[in-house]
Amino acid sequence: QVQLVESGGGLVQAGGSLRLSCAASGIIFSINTMGWYRQAPGKQRELVASITYTSSTSYAALLKGRFTISRDNAKSTVYLQMNSLKPEDTAVYYCKASSPSGTSYWGKGTLVTVSS
Repeated sequence: QVQLVESGGGLVQAGGSLRLSCAASGIIFSINTMGWYRQAPGKQRELVASITYTSSTSYAALLKGRFTISRDNAKSTVYLQMNSLKPEDTAVYYCKASSPSGTSYWGKGTLVTVSS
């Protein structure tokens, strides 16, 4: 089993920045890809960004340039740097870890609220 704990969410004004962290514990050697997803009220959960163990990254097209995903394998932690935040970025942000076999693990989420 893998446990994921997100942190760093909060209230920020439009144009501001936040850095989310997701710390993994448990059978972490089984983790390959880690990613951030978000779910706004009344909407489906969507991919924000993902990163492989070797730090190959992928982003939602509309977010690339404002958001940056990174990871510290020594700390089993993945980060999401969010800049130039907009009110439409308001959502619960979830961390996801995936093993090579396809097993997925989710954190409980952290709320990001961007005020206009």
